[in-house]
Amino acid sequence: MSSERESMEFDVVVVGGGPAGLAAACRLMQLDNSLSVVVVEKGSEIGAHILSGNVFEPIGLNELFPDWQQNGAPVKTAVTGDDVHYLTSATRSLRVPGLFVPRPMHNKGNFIISLGRLCQWLGEQAEALGVNVFPGFAASEVLYDDNGRVTGVATSDMGVAKTGEQKSTYQRGYALTAKYTIFAEGCRGNLGEELMRKFDLRAAADPQHYGIGIKEVWDIDPDLHREGLVVHTTGWPLDNHTEGGGFLYHAANNQIFLGLIVALNYTNPHLSPFEEFQRWKQHPKIRQYLEGGKRISYGARAVNKGGLQSLPKLAFPGGMLVGCDAGFLNGVKIKGAHTAIKTGMLAAESVHKALTAGAGVAELGDYEVSVKASWVYKELHRGRNFGPALHKLGVFWGAAFTFIDQNIFFGKLPFTWHNTAPDHELLVQASDAPTIDYPRPDGVISFDRLSSVFLSSTNHEEDQPSHLTLKDASVPISYNLPNFDEPAQRYCPAGVYEVVDEGGEQKFQINAQNCVHCKTCDIKDPTQNIVWTVPEGGGGPNYSGM
Repeated sequence: MSSERESMEFDVVVVGGGPAGLAAACRLMQLDNSLSVVVVEKGSEIGAHILSGNVFEPIGLNELFPDWQQNGAPVKTAVTGDDVHYLTSATRSLRVPGLFVPRPMHNKGNFIISLGRLCQWLGEQAEALGVNVFPGFAASEVLYDDNGRVTGVATSDMGVAKTGEQKSTYQRGYALTAKYTIFAEGCRGNLGEELMRKFDLRAAADPQHYGIGIKEVWDIDPDLHREGLVVHTTGWPLDNHTEGGGFLYHAANNQIFLGLIVALNYTNPHLSPFEEFQRWKQHPKIRQYLEGGKRISYGARAVNKGGLQSLPKLAFPGGMLVGCDAGFLNGVKIKGAHTAIKTGMLAAESVHKALTAGAGVAELGDYEVSVKASWVYKELHRGRNFGPALHKLGVFWGAAFTFIDQNIFFGKLPFTWHNTAPDHELLVQASDAPTIDYPRPDGVISFDRLSSVFLSSTNHEEDQPSHLTLKDASVPISYNLPNFDEPAQRYCPAGVYEVVDEGGEQKFQINAQNCVHCKTCDIKDPTQNIVWTVPEGGGGPNYSGM
């Protein structure tokens, strides 16, 4: 494997074909269509790895493409109403009056969309503007020059066997070099994490905090469908110490998008976000829409929830972080696509300015300045106490605080709370936590993991090195199992991790073929022993319309 990589040189390399990366690429070409710009995307096509709720706020898209409606953007289903329910038990609920819903959660003027389809449209706009779009190529390595400046990325080698030997299909990865590289990998991007460590970008930030979002798409009875209705729930099946909530969005064509987000700072190692989602669907407020319907898609993805206090330094020599790679999701709104688009645009404007000046500035600090002057920063600042309040006060009193903070003081209370405990450190001993008796799936409303992963169209080339490895192979059985009942068996929503009995001996099994690239294991493993790297390009889920 010592063969030389082929090298391709560009003005700008963009890593990730999500809303942030595509917005950055489009904005660069709007500013100067003579630039050479490439977007490299690990999914088999643009949108293949995109999963989001998604109630979409169009402010960023309005700025990027003011004529998006005339140009056929798949943003058509306007929100017609907001319902928020507090589920008090498995069968009961209270509707929260609109007056008591935090202002940022009102969705008038927003749209119910498939973010994957919007990204496909953005990809088409990018190509029409002259951007090189390379799906199916996974950026696996950051390239640096002798001075430590980022000079681009290398894509993963293809055609390597599990043994590490080159197969007949072997192809060396490409070196994509550039004057500047924009990292837009989405939540918990593995190259972004490397850059944060190398350049100490988190020195002045709280730890990033995360949730796991599990989503399904259903075709439902037209008589039960209310196009444009947005439903959110809090409470059951989660307890008052476990942050999270459900969503059910009535999209176009008699479809609903529904899911559950569980914060990954939960403490009970017996908890399974996947099983909680299956329970949640059985509540009468949710089940009423699913009766007679058909589940057509399934997926899962980690989401940032640290907010303003968890933002790292954004620029470093040769590049910058945008969108969810940096953590720009607005937790109180439960939205990040609009901030992703805007930060991608701001990064592009900073890069264009530097390229035009021709001075070869290594670190584009003006990007950080422009973010702090933008509506993105103002929005995150207003909602800065949302996450810490839930963590400090519990779900009920945290929600009460959020109402006061957002509806009475408009996010201008004269203090900023912090949450400095990383999510992976918060599990209590399994022996000290209540066990949870999850019901068996009924195959009608609730399902098992493997049938769910089947609907995500996940596929990896089987004869390749696992993209999921362990720093110490003994830890799962010797430490995690006795202390935490090996929580990877439950926090993974795709059945990747199992403790199996082989000849009377317990072994930790990794089914990497099932991985939907949600990154939960990379976040929640209590000893940070699991290492997530990119597989061969094109591997993973192939979401359609998520």
